Amino acid sequence: MDSVIVAIDGPSGTGKSSTSKAVAAKLGLSYLDTGAQYRAITWWMISNGVDVTDAEAVANAASKPVIVSGTDPARPTITVDGADASGPIRTEEVTSKVSAVSAVPEVRSLITELQRSIAKGAEHGIVVEGRDIGTTVLPDADLKIFLTASPEARAARRSGELKGVDVHATKEALIKRDAADSSRKTSPLAKAGDAVEVDTTELTLDQVIECVVTLVDEKRAAAK
Repeated sequence: MDSVIVAIDGPSGTGKSSTSKAVAAKLGLSYLDTGAQYRAITWWMISNGVDVTDAEAVANAASKPVIVSGTDPARPTITVDGADASGPIRTEEVTSKVSAVSAVPEVRSLITELQRSIAKGAEHGIVVEGRDIGTTVLPDADLKIFLTASPEARAARRSGELKGVDVHATKEALIKRDAADSSRKTSPLAKAGDAVEVDTTELTLDQVIECVVTLVDEKRAAAK
């Protein structure tokens, strides 16, 4: 199977994770959730008493945690200093603070280098999902995809994942995070100029997966 690097970007609730994992599994590729890495370093900061609103304190501590990402799409893992962090990084506290931590240039520089090394070491290719993969992390990716969806659709999906969460409050939180991620000075959330935009608002997950798999197949065929 031809090695291929696929970058999938977009805001929260567009189906990035579900799509990326399924596409990677279907095509025999590795998978990397870059957002989990930023969540992991945020969780470490919170757990170790670092004031995440103090950019200098965050920058000074950024190199301390050892973050390791497993890239099996069927069972992606993430550890921090050897401890499983897959559960703790999904708390509401981490979600509310990850934008502040990920906006610190020193954090982005360290995590970006980690992501590039993982992608480079993926023997059969990899699907990498995040917010700045096609623009900053892997600008030479073989295929770049930018997933979008209406705020209402994204909020409904996110509320469905987090049972009992208010849809309106979720929508407001998503819009607030979009603004923070899109306006940060270092590697903002943005669509790469050569990315294929896929609006998932009216699509089922299976349809999105099929669309991305087709795009990868077309890219591979064109490269032969």
